[in-house]
Amino acid sequence: MSDSRAKIIYLPPTAAFKATMLSDMQEMPTIELGSHTLMIELDELKPEVQEIARKELRETPDIVKQSTKELIDLLKEETDLYIPLENEVWLRRFLRPTKFYPESARDLIKRYYAFKTKHHKMYDALLPSNERNIFMQNILIVQPNRDQLGRRMLIIELGKKWKTDQVTLDEVFKGCVLFLEAAMLEPETQVCGAVVIFDMDGLSLSQTTKFTPAFAARIVEWLQDSVPVRIKNIHVVNQPYIFKIVFALFKPFLREKLRSRIIFHGTDRKSLHKYIDPQCLAECYGGTLDLPRIDGHQWLELLEKCDDEFRAINQYGYKKRVPK
Repeated sequence: MSDSRAKIIYLPPTAAFKATMLSDMQEMPTIELGSHTLMIELDELKPEVQEIARKELRETPDIVKQSTKELIDLLKEETDLYIPLENEVWLRRFLRPTKFYPESARDLIKRYYAFKTKHHKMYDALLPSNERNIFMQNILIVQPNRDQLGRRMLIIELGKKWKTDQVTLDEVFKGCVLFLEAAMLEPETQVCGAVVIFDMDGLSLSQTTKFTPAFAARIVEWLQDSVPVRIKNIHVVNQPYIFKIVFALFKPFLREKLRSRIIFHGTDRKSLHKYIDPQCLAECYGGTLDLPRIDGHQWLELLEKCDDEFRAINQYGYKKRVPK
C-alpha cells in the first residue's frame, strides 16, 4: 500500500483559481497522500472532458456566451436575490447542470437559494471549521481519485462507524453540503458529476430510529431540486434487511428520475462493478486501487484552509424573503 502519511502544501494561484474563487484566497491548499494528492481541482477541462461537455451539455463557445448573457438578463429581474452576477465562472456552475438553458439555470439558482433560506438553521455559519465533529467521526469520505467516467466519489458510512451519541444526522447533512459546495467549484465535476456510495454495513435497529420523515423529505428535496451537481448514481452497499425501514421513509418523496438512480448492491461487488470500475475502488469494495485510507481529519485540514471561500459563498442568497 502507499504511504498514508499526509503533508499539506500550497499551490501558487493560477488564472483558473483566481477566476473560480469568490473570496480573496491567494493559495489553494493540497494534501499529499503517498502517490495521491487530495485537493479541490480547479484546472481547465481536459480535451476528453470538453468533448463530454459538448455532447451531453451542449457546451460550445457560442452557446456558453449566449446562455451566460441571457442568464444575467434573467437574474437582473430577481431583485431580491443577492448574487455575483459579474462572475461568469460562478454562473457556469448552474449553467452546466442545466445544459446551458438559461431559464432552467435561473430556476435552479432560485431553488438553490430558496432551500438555503427554508433550512437556514442548517446553513447559518456553515464553515468547515465550525463542523469539525462530522469530519473527525470519519464517516464522510471523498476519494482523491475519480471513477472511470471522471465523476467524484463520495462515500458515506452510516453503519457500524456511526456513533449516534456523538454525531447527528443534521451534522451528516452539513458535512455533505460542505463537500458538494466544494465539488461545485470543480469544472470537471460540473461536467461529469458525482456518485455516492452509501455503505450501510452494520446498520442497527436503534440507528434506524434516528431517521425521520422530515429528515428524509429535506434530503430528497436537496438532491432532487436544489443541488447544482449532477448526481449520477447513488449506490447502496452492505445494507442489512432492516435498511428497508429507512428507505421506506424516503420513497414517498422520490420522483422517478432520482429513484431510478438509486441502486442496491448488498454485498454483490460484481453488481457494483457494473457501474464503477474496480480500478477506481478500494479493496473493501472489491477494487484494485492502491490507495491509503482517506481520513476525515485530512479533508478537514484541507477544507478549513478554504473557510474564507465558504464565507464568501454564504454571503449570497435571498435578501428578505423566498418567492412563492
